[in-house]
Amino acid sequence: MIPVVKKGDTISVNYTGRFIDGEVFDSSDGRSPLKFTVGEGQLIRGFDNAVVGMQTGEKKTVTIAPAEGYGEYIDEKLLNIPKANIPDDMDLETGMHVQLADQEGRAVPAVVAEVVDEAIRLDLNHPLAGKTLVFDIEIVEIEL
Repeated sequence: MIPVVKKGDTISVNYTGRFIDGEVFDSSDGRSPLKFTVGEGQLIRGFDNAVVGMQTGEKKTVTIAPAEGYGEYIDEKLLNIPKANIPDDMDLETGMHVQLADQEGRAVPAVVAEVVDEAIRLDLNHPLAGKTLVFDIEIVEIEL
């Protein structure tokens, strides 16, 4: 019997991720295949679920809605910080990636969404939040 991917399996895949318009945002092309354990939450839920039932060598294309990807874009995750609270030597520009810390000291990535006279607007949404994603997936190996 030919093995198929099931939750708990460690597998290797080649993949290309793109937006609906075809723009590629990530790919294993030119790199080693991505190795992960299915169902462990190491990848987005839609990708994790898509590989279940596939066989070594099998290829498929899946479309993943935001709810199964990086979540919906949430306006409440836009944060305004007064410029007075930013160190003088920190020159922030729109599009820059910065790291904040939550109350427990855990890292919280953010992107500078806007710089205005008195404030910096930070976006704490994942950069792929709210996006429908399309993945081309090929199963390279199922570890037995």
